[in-house]
Amino acid sequence: MQRKSTRHKAFAPDPDAPDQTCDHPGCEEPAGYRAPKGREALRSYFWFCLDHVREYNAKWDYYRGMTPGQIEAHLRADTSWQRPSWKLGTGTARKAEFNEDDFLDPLDILGSQKRSRAKRAQERHQKQTSLPPEKLRHPLATLDLKWPISFDEVKTKYRSLARKHHPDANIGDKQAEERFKAIGSAYAVLKMHFTQQTEFAS
Repeated sequence: MQRKSTRHKAFAPDPDAPDQTCDHPGCEEPAGYRAPKGREALRSYFWFCLDHVREYNAKWDYYRGMTPGQIEAHLRADTSWQRPSWKLGTGTARKAEFNEDDFLDPLDILGSQKRSRAKRAQERHQKQTSLPPEKLRHPLATLDLKWPISFDEVKTKYRSLARKHHPDANIGDKQAEERFKAIGSAYAVLKMHFTQQTEFAS
């Protein structure tokens, strides 16, 4: 006894097709093939004969009437199955945020130990660079400057103080004269430091 196949043959009419003629104007053939009425009515169908469903499908354009921007937005929405999505770490995704501390990782497969060491090294470097070399601390204090600083900033500050405390602007003022000398000495030390740094870098 042969088992009857339940598979439809290629181009066989839809078994659920209504008992009607083709929806194509003027066609009297039986309607056995369905086609969606439009992009906004994908579950509402025309019923055609085989020739006319082929003709309809050949002309079918899902994106007809949409602008390029609308098409792109539609394609993007399709990638998330038309469901709202958020960037990682925002929106409701925060509730499921991944935390490496919740996992034991003795082999450092996740690289958390490596990142932790790099972070500590960066913090040490920042701490070291935030303090000026010992020999520059007094000159910087003399010019009322904070470290780190560029040589251009040093020059600008020096010129401002030099004009203010220059003997010609403070005739007979011994304190201004001493201050002017101290400013010049501090500037000379800082200038030498930045000159040496430039030569070393080149």
